[in-house]
Amino acid sequence: MDWSTSNSTCVKLYLCSNPEDSVVERRALRESVFPKLREHCRHTLGLDVRVLDPFESSDSSSWPEENSRQQLIEECRKSSSGPFLLALVGHQYGSASLPTQVEVSDFQLLLQEGQRAGVRTQELEQAYRRDENTLPPSYCLRPPHTPTCCPQEVEAKEEEETPMTPKEEELRKVFQTIVGLCVQHGVMSPKTANSYCRSALDADLRFALDTRPDNEIIRRCLVYVHKVINAKGETKKSCMKSPPQQQSEAATFDLGTTPTDGQLFSELCDHFLPGLIGSSQLLVYTTATECDRRYGYTTARRRGYAESLCQQVYCDLVGLIDSWNLSHRSDGSQHNDALAREQAEQQELCDLLSRLYHVIRPEEEEVRAYVEQSERQRPLVVTGGPCTGKTVLMAHCAQQIKSWLPDCDPVVVTYFCHLSINQSPKHLLSSLCYLIAMRYHSESSSEQNPNYFGDPSCITQPWEYNTNCSSSPDICVSELKERLTSLLSSMPSTKQPLVLILVGLDLIKGNFGTEFLDSLPSPLPHSVKLILTVSSNQTQVLQAFKPQRNPPQSVSKGSEKELGYVCVPMGLVDRKQCVKMLATLLSSSGRRVTSGQQALVNQALTSCRLTLYARLLQPHTSLWHSDSDVTESSLPDGVHSSISAFLDHLEQKHGPFIVTRALSLLSLSRTGLTEAELADLLFCDHKVLTAYVPQDGSLPCDMRVPQIVVERLLLDLKSFLIRRIVAGSHVLSWVSRHFKLVVAKRYLGSQEVRKEIHLALADYFNGRLSCGGAKPLLVKQTSAPNRISGKMGIHIDWQPCSQPFVFPLSNKNNGRVNLRKVLELPYHLQKSGKWGELEHGLLMSLRFHQAMVQAGLLGDLVAMLEDEEGSHFSLLRERALLASILKSGASLLQSSPLQLPSVMETSLLPYLEVFPALEGYVGKMRQERRDRGTGLGVALSPSPSSVPSIQCLKGDAKTEGVSVREAAGTESGMVTEIMDDGEAWVWKGSGCEIVKLSLSCEQKEMKFAGVKSSGHFLLLSTQCNKLFLWDVSGPEMFLQVEDPLKTTVNEVKGFVAGQNKIFLWWKDECFVSVFDVSSEILTNFQCQSCVTCLVCSSNGFYMYCGQEEGTVSIFDTNTGSLLGSCSSSNHNAVALIILCEEMWEMACVDRTGGVSLWDVAAKRNPPRLVTESFTGGKSNDILNMDYSHEIHTLLVCQSHQVALWDTCDWELWDQFLAPQGKIFTQAVLSQDGQLFLALLDACPLVLVWRVSTGECVLSLKVNNQPCKLIKTASDVVCVTLDGFLTVWDSGMIDVAGTAPKMGCGVKQVVVEQTGEWFYTSDGSETVWRWRLETGLPHDNFLHDGPVEKLRLSPNNFHLVTLSTGEIYVWLTETGQNILRMSGSRATDILITPNSNFGVSISKRGLSRVWKLAHGSIVCSINSYLSDAQVSPESTFLIGLRRRDLLAASLWSGSISKRFSCIESSEHVVAFHTLSDHPDFVVVMAASGAVYTWKVTEDTLCRHFQLPYSFQCQPQDFQMSRDGSYALLSTDDEAINLLDLSQIRLCSFKAEGPVVKACLDTTGCYAAYISQPSTTVEKNCGCYVHARPVLTVVRLTDGERIGSVCLDKNPLTLVVCERQFVFVGFEDGSVGVYSIVDVEVTGEEFVGCRENLNVCFKQCPFNTALSRLPLPTPNITWP
Repeated sequence: MDWSTSNSTCVKLYLCSNPEDSVVERRALRESVFPKLREHCRHTLGLDVRVLDPFESSDSSSWPEENSRQQLIEECRKSSSGPFLLALVGHQYGSASLPTQVEVSDFQLLLQEGQRAGVRTQELEQAYRRDENTLPPSYCLRPPHTPTCCPQEVEAKEEEETPMTPKEEELRKVFQTIVGLCVQHGVMSPKTANSYCRSALDADLRFALDTRPDNEIIRRCLVYVHKVINAKGETKKSCMKSPPQQQSEAATFDLGTTPTDGQLFSELCDHFLPGLIGSSQLLVYTTATECDRRYGYTTARRRGYAESLCQQVYCDLVGLIDSWNLSHRSDGSQHNDALAREQAEQQELCDLLSRLYHVIRPEEEEVRAYVEQSERQRPLVVTGGPCTGKTVLMAHCAQQIKSWLPDCDPVVVTYFCHLSINQSPKHLLSSLCYLIAMRYHSESSSEQNPNYFGDPSCITQPWEYNTNCSSSPDICVSELKERLTSLLSSMPSTKQPLVLILVGLDLIKGNFGTEFLDSLPSPLPHSVKLILTVSSNQTQVLQAFKPQRNPPQSVSKGSEKELGYVCVPMGLVDRKQCVKMLATLLSSSGRRVTSGQQALVNQALTSCRLTLYARLLQPHTSLWHSDSDVTESSLPDGVHSSISAFLDHLEQKHGPFIVTRALSLLSLSRTGLTEAELADLLFCDHKVLTAYVPQDGSLPCDMRVPQIVVERLLLDLKSFLIRRIVAGSHVLSWVSRHFKLVVAKRYLGSQEVRKEIHLALADYFNGRLSCGGAKPLLVKQTSAPNRISGKMGIHIDWQPCSQPFVFPLSNKNNGRVNLRKVLELPYHLQKSGKWGELEHGLLMSLRFHQAMVQAGLLGDLVAMLEDEEGSHFSLLRERALLASILKSGASLLQSSPLQLPSVMETSLLPYLEVFPALEGYVGKMRQERRDRGTGLGVALSPSPSSVPSIQCLKGDAKTEGVSVREAAGTESGMVTEIMDDGEAWVWKGSGCEIVKLSLSCEQKEMKFAGVKSSGHFLLLSTQCNKLFLWDVSGPEMFLQVEDPLKTTVNEVKGFVAGQNKIFLWWKDECFVSVFDVSSEILTNFQCQSCVTCLVCSSNGFYMYCGQEEGTVSIFDTNTGSLLGSCSSSNHNAVALIILCEEMWEMACVDRTGGVSLWDVAAKRNPPRLVTESFTGGKSNDILNMDYSHEIHTLLVCQSHQVALWDTCDWELWDQFLAPQGKIFTQAVLSQDGQLFLALLDACPLVLVWRVSTGECVLSLKVNNQPCKLIKTASDVVCVTLDGFLTVWDSGMIDVAGTAPKMGCGVKQVVVEQTGEWFYTSDGSETVWRWRLETGLPHDNFLHDGPVEKLRLSPNNFHLVTLSTGEIYVWLTETGQNILRMSGSRATDILITPNSNFGVSISKRGLSRVWKLAHGSIVCSINSYLSDAQVSPESTFLIGLRRRDLLAASLWSGSISKRFSCIESSEHVVAFHTLSDHPDFVVVMAASGAVYTWKVTEDTLCRHFQLPYSFQCQPQDFQMSRDGSYALLSTDDEAINLLDLSQIRLCSFKAEGPVVKACLDTTGCYAAYISQPSTTVEKNCGCYVHARPVLTVVRLTDGERIGSVCLDKNPLTLVVCERQFVFVGFEDGSVGVYSIVDVEVTGEEFVGCRENLNVCFKQCPFNTALSRLPLPTPNITWP
């Protein structure tokens, strides 16, 4: 489990201290510092934090001994990302303990010197025993007679710890006395003696710091020394009666004896640590506390020091960790490319597994020979049984291939299929395509050979695979197979051959392995080597390999020629190699076995010659002592038995509860667990925690399982776990899958237990344990005498880490994705059966979607939303819609993940009425935007120009070039299509995939010829003239319809399902067949001519048969008699019969579209003709008809037109001609009848017409040429020629098609100051008045000509329009046209700021000032002023004339002021009045000079000169009303502004060319619309990516407030003072977008406005009131 600190994802700190002198400090750090530090590291760096305190437990018997502590220190040193040591040195040195191991020579010397001096050594000899199995042979301290795995006591006081027992203290004194004698007699060096006398604090510090290289100390260790003066006060001293000889001994001790604790403490603090400060830059902080002599070191002083220590430790650790990771980690940011992330994971996994290659295998040479022989074009298959080492061998060979091929530069791609997180076929193919492309790209880049790839048709850029190819959620498996084949054929060469190693392909579920291998080219392309591993029991995958017809001559093996692949079987390992490996493993842990024990080991390895078994023998044999009584039964026989025995040992050592839980959690996790996660889960587990409850039953709220307990368990598991990188974190995984098998059999036998573990993991990753949601801990409470015992519960402070989906950073628009939660939580919710929480809490969660997209897992998110677990989920259609939107915007979201809320909001808002369950989803977006404080939301969504499909189905197994012969759908939504090759494919509805339908007859699969539908029945016909009836509402059973008389062999033209009967008619046949479903009897009814259509009564008693000659025959189905017949006058074939049983009427539609209505009330008499209606003009045959009984509408589609009939009165409503040069092929009604959908010949779209206006309002996109539309109860399904299905929700089509919009593009938008009402004009005769609250047009102001100009008075009372030279004045409140003035010859109109006067601007006549209320002229202005503006005080009309700026009086009409540039060559190009400074006008000159003109005094001031790059463009020039900002130009994909408040120039870079730009009049924001550059994504098929983008920028600091992708082309852009942005589009719709900015607007105000659109979606569509103009002008100007 080793790793380097540079790529570690955990900060692991060893807390070094004297347990007797640091209880308060360590507890304070545990409670207040370490949890806070962990959250900081997780949020900012993506690191976890673990702190190992060896003395955390209050039970001193469970403290680790010195050897174990050294292992912990070494583990922290190797695996910590940054600091690894935190030392607390107090004012007490601490006592030394008995050494756990003493070499034989030293121990015998101690016994000899002790006995010579007369010291009793019998108890010392009993405490130790000799063990020859240690390296070197030593005397080992015997374990206590009653080992404890869990603490059973708590400290009585904060300052005290459990002291040594008297016996232990006596043995320690004897041992140190003898050591002192040895030093005194010169037989032991002082250095060796000191090692036996050091305290735990001293020993740990010296092991961690002494003789270490500087790079292991610098910025990696922190030491805090606390010196306490007068620690023991006079009160305590008077009460203490210390033995006088102890002081005298300390005083008289000389250098020839062992040093005292004081001397060792002084040497540590005054010499050792200061020496490291200078030599190794060790960070040592020293604090001195002087206490009152009377009281000494009180509890209050200790707690005060602990508080200050916590503050210092937190700051120091944060600084060290941050600086270390900034300098040592190659990329501080999170990798959001999932495929690139997996590439690094696979490479790291290969490196890890190759380190397990300890035994040289002969199969390695066979693999090498295969790689070196270039003529072999067959794959190499390495086979073998379980645990034979196939995976490790492949990992090792992958590392050696470059050395095997020194003459070339091979590209080695190794993929461990069975160890991948996502084992779906699509993901595997995507990863392989990406890996191969990336490896070749990196190799070619290093050689600077960009033209290496050859075939330009093959995609060679790896990032194209990331964004457009392999990771695209819309790509199918068959396309990925083709791309992989293309890569294998085009990229490898003799200089750069490809060696592809696939490990565990046979372990993927399903038959994908065989299909994948079958899709590879055979023989393999030159310079391609394929190596596979296959288990002995999974050889069916090898059936994909077919022998070559002409194998290469150089192949000599007959088996290779027969099989089509080279086979290398894995044999058993040589026993001697296993023995050698075991000896090495034992030696590394300081152990060995005796010669007698070695014989038993040899015998065991002879019976099982597997490397994993030899590795498993190491923990068993390491427990043997030289005097252990071992037999043949001492060693387990086999891998699984060895694993089970190893688990037995762990349970005995660590306790059964913690071992069971830890191993179960590791085995059931999806990707493995980090050490910190495993520790958290164990700490929060009730069964584990119960074992640590004190014997007295007291439950402190801060009770926890010590971290050291988990760490010691992990140390014992170290040999059988690997630390691998998964999603940027190092997780623990089993080294072999057989550990999982044994753990599952041993601990996870029942489904309830597995569900419990999954639920615990789900709760943890869901963050429930971190917010007080955990259940209280219940423990049995021991009852006192005469009292009833019971259970006591307490809420434990678990202190687990928080689990947000995205860790917020200082940048509020970004964050770090919690990949661990994203990967683990959905899996465990599914496995624990929490389907509702999975659907509502994740699949319908915006935060989960944002995290998945930001992590580069868009394809996985789409797959989850499209999951077919229909029985467990309720929101199938909502999830399908979300998936469709994500796929349509995939390219944009992959390059800009933070655009997800914008994409989803704009796409979902129009359809909240159809999917009310998504209101919470949209509401969450808005709430998060308000919480964030900035953003651009959608207040009114423009009418959609298209409708996202809720499902797009591609059958991967369909043969290319095969078209659909026929398709049909049932009322329940099942669609069946028959292909040209006779295959049948079925789609059963939302949430399902297309599946192939197979029927066999006489062990031969039948080919289908056609399909018809009626009600809930499907009728399938085969090419062998068999008919099968399928009732799709019941079980999947097929009833064969047989004609015993073999009346006809013609195909079925149609059928109608009645009650237990089906009525069939045949092509070119004059009879109808009635099949009784219950009795399976077929009866024929003879007609006069060929039957063309049929209908039956609701009770099935009567049958009406339409025929070729226009005749309708009526039969009694019970008696078989002909009741009557009737014929139309034109004798055209009957195409459709509509039976209205309530009215006893029958309508017949002939093939040319003519309609005849018959009275059929008299059953025994012939039908009576009521009326006939025949269409004039062209008489083309009908293509199809669609009748809706609910809305009484009949649609008749012919090639040249679509006709709509009112079936109540049988009147022709309307006719819609096909577009010029096009013909209809099919048309159907929408759900509510306000629209109809049509297919056109050679048109790859489904077009939607609005019935009321006759305009085409929508175009629905499909993947290929559509051939048929199928309506179901809730959907519209389009079947394309190649068999793909695109499904739309009918309600969505109705909403999108009936959304209000003007007839042409919106050219003008004016908004009231309140923002509540706004007006739009499209250049037609109509002006619409909209209400933002409802989102609907409430009034239509009609004119007699096109509207050219539109003005609204500042007080919102009057609307003034200009139409064909006439001026209309409307009252906005009533919609009344009060004035209509002719003769103005105006080209523009203005309204004064006081709302009293209007100004008409005329180029060729007089410009007039007139009263707004009654139209009387105030004055006339002779001169034409272009770009005119009215001064803020309504006194002047200011405008340009020739090269000057003039001001005309609005009272007299005379030119009273003139502005001319100083230089004669200079002229004015733009100007703007200032509402907040009414006397001034800002003037822009052509040279770039900026002036201010005070009109009242006719004075001017030149301020400065603009640089050439910031020259003013008159068409773009705008200013805020206070003059602080001016919009100068929109050149070079940038917005150029002048900040007059600070006299500076600003330029905002846009995403592409700026189409429109608008400055907020308040000077707060600039809004602009840009067209993204097409070079952003090559070959981008994303609809959203190529659309215009609306962006709002705050002017004060240049911060981008937000951006929204627009789904159509804009024509008009207006920013309202109330922080709304209005956009008019070319299709006549209007979008309103709300600016959320807490620095400018109030949060409550924005929140209210953003909720308006939800109210609008609850309002039904209604027609706006038409406001008529005056019939004639009431004022005529001369």
